[in-house]
Amino acid sequence: MSDLSKLPVAERNRRYWQENLRLITILLVIWFVVSYVPVLFVEALNNIVIAGFPLGYYMGSQGSLIVFVVEIFYYAYAMNKLDAKYGLSDRDR
Repeated sequence: MSDLSKLPVAERNRRYWQENLRLITILLVIWFVVSYVPVLFVEALNNIVIAGFPLGYYMGSQGSLIVFVVEIFYYAYAMNKLDAKYGLSDRDR
């Protein structure tokens, strides 16, 4: 962390946004996969039944929502760590 404070502000900001965009890209790819890929395999997934519901339905109504909520909490956690790494957290003010 101390080596980041030695960098010029413009370079720190560039690195911060680079890491931020990387995180956002990864989470959007996960969102896309969870949202659209199961639809491609819905017929095969529907052959598996969980609690009386076909797996395709279960993944669409429950599984994807769980993943989305986990993504939101992970994003908040990761951004707090990133802000602290670059001295941008609320505690640093």
